[in-house]
Amino acid sequence: MMPSVQLPDKEDIEGYFDRLYPLLRSITGEGLRETHKILSEIVPLEHFETPSGTKVFDWTVPKEWRVHDAYVVTPDGNRILDVQTNNLHLINYSSPFRGKVSKQVLDEHLYSLPDLPDAVPYIISYYKERWGFCISHTDRLLLPEGDYEIVIDTDFIDGSLTYSEAVLPGKSDQEILISAYTCHPSMANHELSGPLVTAFLYQCLASMKDRQLTYRFVFCPESVGVISYLAERGDLLREKTISAFVLNNIGLPRSFVYMRSSQGDSLGDRAVGCLAQKPEYPGVEFIDFYADGGSNWRHFSSPGFQIPTGCLMRCLLNGYPEYHTSLDNKNMISFAAIRESIKYMYHVCYVMENNRKFTNLFPFGEPQLGKRELYNNNIGGKYFDPSRQHSAIMWLLNLSDGDHDLIDVSTRANLDIDTVIDAAERLVDAGLIMPS
Repeated sequence: MMPSVQLPDKEDIEGYFDRLYPLLRSITGEGLRETHKILSEIVPLEHFETPSGTKVFDWTVPKEWRVHDAYVVTPDGNRILDVQTNNLHLINYSSPFRGKVSKQVLDEHLYSLPDLPDAVPYIISYYKERWGFCISHTDRLLLPEGDYEIVIDTDFIDGSLTYSEAVLPGKSDQEILISAYTCHPSMANHELSGPLVTAFLYQCLASMKDRQLTYRFVFCPESVGVISYLAERGDLLREKTISAFVLNNIGLPRSFVYMRSSQGDSLGDRAVGCLAQKPEYPGVEFIDFYADGGSNWRHFSSPGFQIPTGCLMRCLLNGYPEYHTSLDNKNMISFAAIRESIKYMYHVCYVMENNRKFTNLFPFGEPQLGKRELYNNNIGGKYFDPSRQHSAIMWLLNLSDGDHDLIDVSTRANLDIDTVIDAAERLVDAGLIMPS
């Protein structure tokens, strides 16, 4: 069994969810800042602002979008599509507009999903000027003929884009990067599950004793947000990051899905693969890196940086019909699943923390194990039966050549990583091997 860790209560996770869910987030703006401010209560974030108009590689930080109000008044005087009621009703980054239009004109600015008639879709228009609303298809079909009053009170200012980070130091300056998106409005699984798991994971790792690796936690908007971050931190990340993870779509009560890094064999890839052998985490699905979907992992993995970035999920980004709609709400996710996701990532980090290479101090033949009480029935293992620990000891003695690490031993010998870690501790204590 993996080591225990003090996890947050489900009620604490739910409490933060309830505060974060109503916020109108986008790639810039007050909703984004407020999100990072609330997350700072869980993890000690340092906030950064990149001014509008800043050139970040091939991108330019856009003007900041501010929403004051948005709604439609029907011909019979009913107020509908109110952004104060559901922030998905307004196209994200919608241009301002005021006036009366016919139903025909309004219809040209409405977005709905005939195949999912009760859902309000999530539509964005970051880089093309347009105005419009999102509506369930059921409600769209009920709109009466006549003139509609449109109010979209938004503006674009020379503001800034917000991103935040926190660094949890270890004995080594080798870093593990863990990141999450913070730019989607009221969606539960696709948006808030990632930041919540990432933030509470910080707390768990902060309590880990004798931490070896350094962990960098990053919260930022998709694409232009992570590119802004890379423009500031890219050289440092390229130098120090040995593995990175994007956490997203991680709040459903389903088995884990892991997208490997573009390299396919990073420390993170191997740690997740090693952990998948454990019976407490059955059915982990592995997929190869892909560059024609998602976003932030593509930017971290781009040729100029080549940061080995995987993505941990509990379903593919578009692997459920409620994706990018109002149906991705609190009723869909499980706070127990979010809690389990925190635990899972903690255990991935535990494997990386303990994955070392060793050198055999008695390399000529095998050392005598009996006189060191390391042979078969003399072993009283912490986690598993003596025969498997004996097997781990024999494999470790054989592969402690300074080139093979504990994940290699676990994989080669088909042994649980806990057993291998425990055996390595015993051999070190007995003076038979030493860290390389």
